[in-house]
Amino acid sequence: MHKIDRCTNMPATLALETGHVFHGSSVGVAGIRGGEVVFNTALCGYQEILTDPSYTQQIIIFTCPHIGNTGINLEDFQGSKIYASGIIVKSLSTYTSNWRSNLSLQEYLVQQNIVAISNVDTRGLTRIIRKHGTLRACIMAGKIEQEDAIQRAKMFGGLNGLNLTSIVTTGNCYTVNHAGLLHIVLVDFGVKDNIIQCLVRLGARITVVPAKYSGLQILELKPDGILLSNGPGDPAACKDIIATIKLLIKSELPIFGICLGHQLLALALGAKTYKMNFGHHGSNHPVQNLNNRKVLITSQNHGFAVQESTLGNDLQVTHRSLFDQSLQGFKHNRLPIFGFQGHPEAAPGPHDAMALFENFICAARTKNATTA
Repeated sequence: MHKIDRCTNMPATLALETGHVFHGSSVGVAGIRGGEVVFNTALCGYQEILTDPSYTQQIIIFTCPHIGNTGINLEDFQGSKIYASGIIVKSLSTYTSNWRSNLSLQEYLVQQNIVAISNVDTRGLTRIIRKHGTLRACIMAGKIEQEDAIQRAKMFGGLNGLNLTSIVTTGNCYTVNHAGLLHIVLVDFGVKDNIIQCLVRLGARITVVPAKYSGLQILELKPDGILLSNGPGDPAACKDIIATIKLLIKSELPIFGICLGHQLLALALGAKTYKMNFGHHGSNHPVQNLNNRKVLITSQNHGFAVQESTLGNDLQVTHRSLFDQSLQGFKHNRLPIFGFQGHPEAAPGPHDAMALFENFICAARTKNATTA
């Protein structure tokens, strides 16, 4: 256990486009950051949340009042850096204590050049978002100009119409687990590391390709199955990717879409997506499997969703949120194609939905056996 040295005890301000202003203390670097502000209800796993590429251009409110007590380790990163534009906490832990900890959360925030604010009424802030919907925001640390912060919040363009996959995707094709007998091509729209590790544990060889890869390039790799990863931004803005997925569907290969991948798959199959009021962000979301009526407690991180009423006759709803009845999963009636809105790899979160990976691998094995 060691005490955190609060070397950056500067004033900080959070401004919302509505004109609401919250004053607190900086726990990151001096600066100004704008973004879409969302709240996450998870009680643990802040390291995985911060390094999830799906949070690109978003500012995260942690509704759990005490953050940072287990520090930062070298094993739980889901991406190569912090992708969130900033963070908001009620209380940053004065001490960090965990046998795996390598540095404190505050040290990591400074290292990653993140603007962050503490001593904020996160409960009151969350109520504002639940009332008004997802809002544009600005965090200002160091020199404070309140009116400027409000104006900068209003200047942020929001996520509607933004294809952010090019910001977070891999620059090069690479392979994980060369010894795997089953070949899965994973299209990286901002993939979390644990998705890859889940496939490795099931014995797959994974080729990770950039989001810009064409359908022909993917099929030339001769996959047994294709996984469309999670990622940030507006799915409807990803026109070229949707066209690629339409070509992949014609191959009749098993395709599994997760989060953004689920939304893109639905769009390629003729459905529509919409911007949610304040989205789903947390690790305690109940989702019902409509086939067996079982309830899964799931990890979620999305601000867009698939409009169920636009699903074609070839698609069957498999999962639905028990929070708001929004669509959480579907499958194709004839082809080995299915999508899931949540994060079944559970980083962080419960493992209830892990069987979805097993179903995908089973479909890929079946396809492999019939073409061998």
